[in-house]
Amino acid sequence: MSHSASSAQTPKAVPSHGPRDSFAQLGAFLLDAGYAVTDVHFWLTKVAEKTGHGNMSIAVLPATVLVSEQPGSAATVVNATGVELPFSISARANGLVRELATGKVPVSLFPTRIQAIRDASTPTTTTEMLFGSAFLSAGLAMLFRVPWWAIVAALFLGALIGIFIHAASRIRGAGTIITFIIAFCSTLFVGLLASALDLSPIPLFAVCAPLAVLVPGATITNALLELSATDMVTGSSRLMYGLLILGFMSTGIGAAAMITGLRIDSSAANLLGEINAVSTDLGGWESVPPLWVSWIGVVFMAAGIGLAFKAGRLLTLLSIPAMVITYAGITLLGPLVGGVGATGIIGAVAFFLARTLERYVPRAPAIATFRPAFLLLVPGTVGLIALTTLDDNALITALGTFLSLSIGTKTGAVVADLVFRHEANPDEPLNELPV
Repeated sequence: MSHSASSAQTPKAVPSHGPRDSFAQLGAFLLDAGYAVTDVHFWLTKVAEKTGHGNMSIAVLPATVLVSEQPGSAATVVNATGVELPFSISARANGLVRELATGKVPVSLFPTRIQAIRDASTPTTTTEMLFGSAFLSAGLAMLFRVPWWAIVAALFLGALIGIFIHAASRIRGAGTIITFIIAFCSTLFVGLLASALDLSPIPLFAVCAPLAVLVPGATITNALLELSATDMVTGSSRLMYGLLILGFMSTGIGAAAMITGLRIDSSAANLLGEINAVSTDLGGWESVPPLWVSWIGVVFMAAGIGLAFKAGRLLTLLSIPAMVITYAGITLLGPLVGGVGATGIIGAVAFFLARTLERYVPRAPAIATFRPAFLLLVPGTVGLIALTTLDDNALITALGTFLSLSIGTKTGAVVADLVFRHEANPDEPLNELPV
């Protein structure tokens, strides 16, 4: 949805208590926009240097920013709201921080500019969440070629889950328990349906697809990036939170499966590189769709992400080629280097392309354009599979996928940083560039 009308509003006057407050508010804003702690610290430091405040001491935690004039002096503390901003607002945040990094905007105007963008943010409507979750769920089911009946069930359950998430978002502190309730109820429905139609065992993605919108994949990936950048406290806290969410979801799935007697086929395709081998001798609603339907699933997922995360027209359109490139790369490389290796390679390429696009199109930040591609790499879903099946091979695959994606994403970020820094300073040797 476009926010052009809202953004035309007159900015509110925002009180500021000096440079410390301005930088702390900027950091909190970037946290709400979904930036990793490492990236927030990088941009705050860069803006401080460009605006003549290079002596600032900056500390960033997952939900808090502390800024002082110099080490050991009094610090200004600003907490993030904890409410993740829509993708379209994250795009504007990316454009703003890059503008501020030029040093041409007075520090005193930072709070007003930030508030103007916050005011332009409108919450996702029930309709957007309904269709977004439904499309994302059905698209993921089509992508992994579960039986036709499961695709229809995923579309229906995704819509119900979208409505429930929108209603539950108004209840503070209920995030973790709600994931358990949704996972339990969704799996209970699938289990009862499978029992009534005598469909067991069923592919795991027939259960997991409706829950895709709940998987904390971005949180886990940010955690791994922060850990790889030695931000141990922030990375560990994010990782524990992501694993807690996955634990609640897998517990809900397991409880409902036990009640209904649902048997899950954990040997079905769980990674993109495995979907070519999916087949069945069954016909009708129990047959699996042909391979070309997977490409339609990619479009469905892009539309679902655009609606559920309020990405806007530009980012929604960009997410389609991002997901197509990711899907094509994984399916081509998977048989050659294995699913885990392909995840790292495609993660590096996709993140480099996202950073490149971000440089030339500020309204297309890497944090938004990479997330659709990241969803196909499914580190969160892989973890959910591992916790649900308690299978040793699945656990090893999950760990390998997490590490591969983390290394690949970090490699893409470092290469992009080297290339663009050298482009800006061609006389500076590459081996002396900071990364």
